[in-house]
Amino acid sequence: MSGSMSRRQAIEAVTTYEVSAPGFTEPLADTFGRNVFSLSVMKKRLPKHVFKAVAATIDTGCPMDPTLADYVAVAMKDWAIEKGATHYAHVFYPLTGFTAEKHDSFLEPDSSGASLAEFAGKTLLQGEPDASSFPNGGLRGTFEARGYTGWDVTSPAYILENPNGNTLCIPTIFISWTGEALDKKTPLLRSQQAMSKQAMRLLKLFGHENVDTVVSYAGAEQEYFLIDEHFFYARPDLMTSNRTLFGAPPSKGQEFDDHYFGAIPERVLSFMIELDRELFKQGIPAKTRHNEVAPGQFEIAPVFERSVLAHDHQQLMMTTMKAVAEKYGMKCLLHEKPFSGVNGSGKHVNFSLGNANQGNLLNPGDTPHENMQFLTFCGAIIRAVHSYGGLLRAAVASASNDHRLGANEAPPAIISIFLGEQLMDVFEQIAKGGATGSKTAGVLELGVDTLPPLKADPGDRNRTSPFAFTGNRFEYRAPGSNQSISDPMVAINTILADSIDYISSELEKLLADGADLNDAVQKVLQEIVNAHGAVIFNGNGYSDEWQEEAAARGLKNLRTTVDAVTEYTAPEVVEIFEKYGVLSARELEAREDVIFEYYGLTILVEAKETAEIAKTMIMPAAIRYQGELAGTAASLKMAGIESPTTLLTEITELIGTLHAAVVTLDEGIAGMHGESTYEESKYALETLIPAMAAVREVADTLESIVADDLWPLPTYNEMLTIL
Repeated sequence: MSGSMSRRQAIEAVTTYEVSAPGFTEPLADTFGRNVFSLSVMKKRLPKHVFKAVAATIDTGCPMDPTLADYVAVAMKDWAIEKGATHYAHVFYPLTGFTAEKHDSFLEPDSSGASLAEFAGKTLLQGEPDASSFPNGGLRGTFEARGYTGWDVTSPAYILENPNGNTLCIPTIFISWTGEALDKKTPLLRSQQAMSKQAMRLLKLFGHENVDTVVSYAGAEQEYFLIDEHFFYARPDLMTSNRTLFGAPPSKGQEFDDHYFGAIPERVLSFMIELDRELFKQGIPAKTRHNEVAPGQFEIAPVFERSVLAHDHQQLMMTTMKAVAEKYGMKCLLHEKPFSGVNGSGKHVNFSLGNANQGNLLNPGDTPHENMQFLTFCGAIIRAVHSYGGLLRAAVASASNDHRLGANEAPPAIISIFLGEQLMDVFEQIAKGGATGSKTAGVLELGVDTLPPLKADPGDRNRTSPFAFTGNRFEYRAPGSNQSISDPMVAINTILADSIDYISSELEKLLADGADLNDAVQKVLQEIVNAHGAVIFNGNGYSDEWQEEAAARGLKNLRTTVDAVTEYTAPEVVEIFEKYGVLSARELEAREDVIFEYYGLTILVEAKETAEIAKTMIMPAAIRYQGELAGTAASLKMAGIESPTTLLTEITELIGTLHAAVVTLDEGIAGMHGESTYEESKYALETLIPAMAAVREVADTLESIVADDLWPLPTYNEMLTIL
């Protein structure tokens, strides 16, 4: 067995690990929604008029009478206590991007000293956690602590299980005492409402009389890595930064593509089976699981849900993934780039629009050229993405996602739309004056008599596009694996509200002047394609030629978070956010400030950890090896044997280079300050990141030279292949 003592112990623990199967006997389908205070549960437990009111609020977005909250609170409390709950928690989603919760006991002493289970409607509706320690971007002073949580009736309460007692979790919004949003949920609800209002208006122009609330749906494909916890705890960089700050490329990475969709290892499959079961209990419709491209990388994807509920479920899913992985002695890594040189992890957000009556508004049908309603909504998306591509890029900006975007494994930082051959052809016809036909689906003849012919879609897919049409939905592939889906969905909903509003207004003018609906739609779509068609690109987004062509088309290429985040306060962005009541200028400025602050802090923590590991682990290992080489050379010389000193010279030079690089990094850390969070983040980008890269470059070179039994950190070969 090779490696330093800590590495040897980790490898031994991993290779001798035995999977302990819980032995589930209950059918998975029977567990779905068991721990959810769902509509079906409410129907059984609430008075009829209360249930109808709650259901109407969820389905149509109409206001709910606050006086009905007492009925819901009592039913929710009784159900939760029957499920073993002793506490309740208002769960909210602060600007950290993580989930927060404040637990309170159901039990309150009465005048006789006995304990009674209490949970009133006012408690359900509103809570008051301390808001002073959550990021707010200057909206509140540190001494101003008051914040409120407010019950989101559209997202069902659920039970969080623990061996020592369960908790009733109530999804909420989180706002300040001044009413400003301090969370990810409030703007998502506002943007959904704004988009729905405009979409309903457009549907009425198409002659629909019974128009339901239009909902944005989301289904986020979650990529992640699994490594054994022994390797994790032997890597200070993973513990602190959730990514490896050092590591020479493995001798075998993903070159053979043999991990992608390969057989799932037993230990991982056991984790996946239990994960599905835990998610099903919470009503999370997990659907797909498979090996991803990189060794040790996997994916899980749920079925589409309303985007607000999908957001809450995504947050709960990430928490559950980490908890279940630990049961199997593993760590679930959600960082976008935990390992340099191999595929990073994204969270592809698939989205569509629709309702019960009008169906999926992004379903083109078999003859898209005749489906004017679909083409109009698709045109709205083209206009929106072209007009606000910078905002879409800002919505996925983070220090961790910067490692992934544009790395020939994820979309480039240039936001463009892929329509596919069929739709591209239709819109080209529209641009020339009118669409008269659609390319039809083909049939694949396989040349094997026992195999039936397979239907081929009328267009291929493009995995390099950040915003791609995939048959009956769009897929936004730029979000990172560790990110909340709220930010991209808020951006999408808001820019769609603006574009649908624009189209509706233009159609109303033309119709008022006596134009036929089809002629009016054709005219508006033709104008949109001619004005915004530059955003449509069906080619290879990884190519250097596309970078040049995109610049010629006037598309923004915002390569880093520091470049992108200022888009939040661009005048045109502030205008639409305020126009549709999603976020005020002050709230947008606060979000921009928080992102810059977190970017700078993230890089600073990584820089400190890089310096510490280099000084306390890598440098000592290299010096010990230098000493061994020097001792061997001296012994050989005393024996009269000529000793080659090339390796000793190389190690000595590398140690000197490493020392100099660490000194430069330490100086950079000491100089980390700025007039604003933007200046600090810019300093981190321009000074700390290059200094960290210089330290890593020489350290990774040393890893390939220093004797294996001296190297202190688990290697990429070990972490990615031993599971």
